[in-house]
Amino acid sequence: MCGIVGYIGKSGSLQTLVDGLKRLEYRGYDSAGVVYQNGNGMELYKTKGKLKELQSILPNPVPVVKVGLGHTRWATHGIPSSINAHPHSIDGIAVVHNGIIENYRELKSCLIEEGHEFVSETDSEVVPQLISSYIRKGLSFREAIKAAIARLRGSYALGILSKSNPEMLFAVRKGSPLVVGLGEGDFYFASDIPAILPYTNRFIFMEDGHLCTLTEDGVEICNVDSGITIPVDQKTVEVDWVPAMAEKNGFDHFMLKEIHEQPHAIMDTIGELIENPRGLLENLGISTKTIIDLRKIQIVACGTSYHAAMIGRYIIENLAHIPVDIDIASEYRHRDPIVENGTLFISITQSGETADTLAAQRVAKEKGAWTLTICNVVGSTSTREAHSVLYTRAGPEIGVASTKAFTSQVADVCVLALALGLRRGRLSFREADTFKNLLLKIPGLVEKTLKNESKIKDMARSLIYSHGFLFLGRGLSYPVALEGALKLKEISYMHAEGYPAGEMKHGPIALIEEGLPVVVVVPVDELYEKTLSNIEEVKARGGKVIAVTDEPGCLHGKVDEIIEVPSTHSSLSPFLTVIPLQLLAYYVGVLRGCDVDQPRNLAKSVTVE
Repeated sequence: MCGIVGYIGKSGSLQTLVDGLKRLEYRGYDSAGVVYQNGNGMELYKTKGKLKELQSILPNPVPVVKVGLGHTRWATHGIPSSINAHPHSIDGIAVVHNGIIENYRELKSCLIEEGHEFVSETDSEVVPQLISSYIRKGLSFREAIKAAIARLRGSYALGILSKSNPEMLFAVRKGSPLVVGLGEGDFYFASDIPAILPYTNRFIFMEDGHLCTLTEDGVEICNVDSGITIPVDQKTVEVDWVPAMAEKNGFDHFMLKEIHEQPHAIMDTIGELIENPRGLLENLGISTKTIIDLRKIQIVACGTSYHAAMIGRYIIENLAHIPVDIDIASEYRHRDPIVENGTLFISITQSGETADTLAAQRVAKEKGAWTLTICNVVGSTSTREAHSVLYTRAGPEIGVASTKAFTSQVADVCVLALALGLRRGRLSFREADTFKNLLLKIPGLVEKTLKNESKIKDMARSLIYSHGFLFLGRGLSYPVALEGALKLKEISYMHAEGYPAGEMKHGPIALIEEGLPVVVVVPVDELYEKTLSNIEEVKARGGKVIAVTDEPGCLHGKVDEIIEVPSTHSSLSPFLTVIPLQLLAYYVGVLRGCDVDQPRNLAKSVTVE
């Protein structure tokens, strides 16, 4: 979950590393550091706090840097401190690490017996200590790296440089994301594409067990176990993102920018798929036999993507009449799931690197399921390992709290459900065309919904001192309520619970007291009248009801606040009802003085267990 960046070349400077870290700070921001070769040796700077604290201690003017490493940390082992910050430097060997070394205690004990002295509380420090140990035993720097990583258990993306090898930089991956960028005489690696997007659009997504050697002349990748060299040209991917996608473009925060990007993200996602939904499955490589034999779908995800999966279950069962199970990835992977013949397994992951989701996908694949991933990052691990890939086209999402990723994932699920319904004869062409045309109108309706922003901001001012929130919804509005509660928790640090409105009398109603904000998602659908009854129950107990609805007329005088959204097909209502909840969470967080782009204790991609 930390962010690492490396550079080697002829035209870089220290600012190259710092700018890369700025674009990675969403991965961790409790400490930061850089190390680089200055022509006479290594210089290392690191400190507790956000990147601005590091910048305050860096040399001025900015020096030319031909090889260097940077790191921004999300603490796992050891409190945030300057000592625990990366890079870790031992005997002229500097290392940055993203991941967890599971057997570090065992390795640390062995190294202490050899006479090594440790200075930090981190698991990461064992890596440079191990490399140093093997160099003392006579191995070359490269061979020492191989010997060291052979002893590591866990997950890691490592960047390594040495005072004695100033013309080389090394990167190695197992389980944690790492991408190599190919420039013209300049070469890079980083945890995520945005860090190096301003310098190149040509990338190599490193695979587990691969070691990359970077010099001014180019990169070489080999399989650590076999020693076989990997052809770079065959692994190079051109990404169509542009640097402006990773900038705020006049918005106060990335989160607000990404909320407003949703109309384009949805349209870009469905645009290339919606013209021929009937042929989508074949285009994904799913055979006619697999479609005919399909008996069940399993969808697995984490966090916001899990809420998209819940919506997916409703829509797929409604349009395609296929039974759908959904599971939280961390739960799925740690039991013995039943994967029957005729199972389609779908993983939903923005980054394609979420550790639990990847592990669940591997379990399902081993058990014989056809695996399909819905993902935003071309070349990521989930896209390489799944049988089929359905991309979202949201562009880089920098804000830690997902917004456009969520609606883009739901867009993909809608097109997939449409394709399944058509191919299995559950939808007529007329029904499919009607749904398709309604889906194509969604981006415009999202634009219209975003015009409620100023009203929602004013509403947020009256809520910032509340002691808690309850979010309620039925049917498709239940996962929207969960998503609204999650967003508020993530970026305002306020207690919020999401529940099915029908479960209120089974416990949550005890939470309702005078003035408690209760956000009810209540579009006009088959459950509308039942949800109105739940609103009456809340009001009878003094709750302050904020209704998100496409039919405000029936609610005037019955609720305290109304946020109106446009009407659409009931299966598509989440696209519209979630927007006010995203904006509400954003403005409550901002008005409470929270850092909404970098909320405490969170990182964008959960790449460790």
